[in-house]
Amino acid sequence: MKYDIKRTLAKEIMQVSDDFKVLLLTGPRQVGKTTLLEEVGKKDRSYVTLDDMMLRAAALRDPAGFIDRLDLPVLIDEVQYAPNLFPYIKMAVDKGKQNGQFWLTGSQQFEMMKNVGESLAGRVGVLHLQGISLAEEQGRADDEPFLPVLVLLKSRQKTAKTLTVRQVFHKIWRGSYPDVVTRDGKNWERFYESYISTYIQRDVQDYLGVKNKAVFLKFMQIIAARTAQLVKYSDIARDVGVSEVTIKSWINVLQASGIVFILQPYHTNHTSRLIKMPKLYFMDTGLCAYLTGWLNADVLERGAMNGAMLETYVVGEIIKSYLHNGRKPRIYFYRDKDKREVDLLIEENGVLYPIEIKKTASPNVADCKAFSCLKGLKMPIGHGCVICFVKNLVPLAENVDAVSVGSL
Repeated sequence: MKYDIKRTLAKEIMQVSDDFKVLLLTGPRQVGKTTLLEEVGKKDRSYVTLDDMMLRAAALRDPAGFIDRLDLPVLIDEVQYAPNLFPYIKMAVDKGKQNGQFWLTGSQQFEMMKNVGESLAGRVGVLHLQGISLAEEQGRADDEPFLPVLVLLKSRQKTAKTLTVRQVFHKIWRGSYPDVVTRDGKNWERFYESYISTYIQRDVQDYLGVKNKAVFLKFMQIIAARTAQLVKYSDIARDVGVSEVTIKSWINVLQASGIVFILQPYHTNHTSRLIKMPKLYFMDTGLCAYLTGWLNADVLERGAMNGAMLETYVVGEIIKSYLHNGRKPRIYFYRDKDKREVDLLIEENGVLYPIEIKKTASPNVADCKAFSCLKGLKMPIGHGCVICFVKNLVPLAENVDAVSVGSL
């Protein structure tokens, strides 16, 4: 299916294809990987998908013959199903001098990335796609990655649309998969029910060898209820009824598949008072809302998880702003043993930029008071912001502004 939404990553795809023999685009199922590559590649490239069981069997049975029969340049979809192709792709690209002959997509998994690293080192450029970002939805696909520098905040404000609390929570509830965005959530329940049973169970549960589907679904629901919280493996293991080792394995695979993001705490050798436990965020808030039983946006906005879901949404949008510009986000959170916390720190060129996330339209200086505790890190602290429901940039303190959620 084609979408009329311009994707930020399109320009990076062409750059990477020009620079590398092979392009690999990873990301969860249904975020539009194939659609994006087909749009960028137009009709100049042949296409095969390893979702096709006959083609998959042929690739597994005779990888050399499979590669030899391809019409180059080619797009191979869901390449993780035939990791034995990678050595033969290497041989094929080493024979030719032209870059960008192979475009691959994959729902990222450990073995696939290990095989890519071993077989295609130095030959492959890897990009990561997530669901449609707010910037892409608003027609701001050319926006730079989010950074709370005043000149960038002012630039975003010129083109971004101010959103009300109700509008934001509709987007949070709806999620960011292209199918639900383009239909504005009218297929919400059917989409997410199918997504869990078809993709998560097939790509993740089957990969892990989980036999009890009810237990794995319970695990998904339990971690969804803990989005934006510290990851306490022992508590999750107790509630699910499996071992802590199993929980770590399951979460690692969800992270590798792009379903969740594990945010690490910022710490240095200068202080031992910082906690070292990470936080977990779902990359799609619609999936998280479905798993936790919030069946419409208004109930979600009034419910007990509204703060956690808003934080999950904002963190996810900031992560997407980097991934879709072909960059790995250098982001952290701060929390010390006195429970002083800063929701997000972006590290850029040796400077830390602090961010707080608040569900308020009337922020004040108290909302950024935790920024002062960052002085103990002995790092340069840049311009900070409080992301909330103001309509325009509002100065809160020296070097801190309130920023509209709509400017993400």
